[in-house]
Amino acid sequence: MDSAINTQNLIRSFGWEQIDHPPYSPDMAQSNFRLFRYLKEFLGGKRFDTADEVKEEVQDWLSSQAADVYEVSRQKLVERYDKCLNKHGKYVEK
Repeated sequence: MDSAINTQNLIRSFGWEQIDHPPYSPDMAQSNFRLFRYLKEFLGGKRFDTADEVKEEVQDWLSSQAADVYEVSRQKLVERYDKCLNKHGKYVEK
């Protein structure tokens, strides 16, 4: 709970508008966005012995991605949030 409060305080300190939304919405599933889909494909079929091995592999993959990959993913997420919020949480068709 402390991390949620800290995050909310940080958002307010930047002067950003905080938008409330349900904790889970099938329209907002992170797996629908480019970055996570490619990460899932990259990790598919790999086996790891420890959590640290997974963390290292993910960090290496993230570091190898070009900045535009992150921007495209972020923009798609923003567009999806906008659609969901404008429909007041009702189902959003793709």
